[in-house]
Amino acid sequence: MSDKGASLLPRTYGGLRALQEEFLAYQRAVFPDREPRFFALELCGEAGELANLEKKEWKGTASPDADYADEAADVLIAVLNYANERGIDLARAVSEKMAEIDRRRMENPGR
Repeated sequence: MSDKGASLLPRTYGGLRALQEEFLAYQRAVFPDREPRFFALELCGEAGELANLEKKEWKGTASPDADYADEAADVLIAVLNYANERGIDLARAVSEKMAEIDRRRMENPGR
């Protein structure tokens, strides 16, 4: 049986790098004085809002107009802003993390 997991990983994360750079230009123009902790707290808040929507759906109390895409976009924006303020190259970090996840998966099949 052939494992296709590693072959499905992106060969490049250049699109993520370009997106992060575009966000950095906007961030510097619009939010020049925000510290990393501001964006970390923003990220927690946005992730909490997304989680709350999911909890409501799980409980059967979700509003029919719940906007999961809007909340997911807020989370991504907050991650990009945080990474930019911390000087994190997300493309490199995600590439390295995915390689590590795949390596561990291969070492522990079935987990």
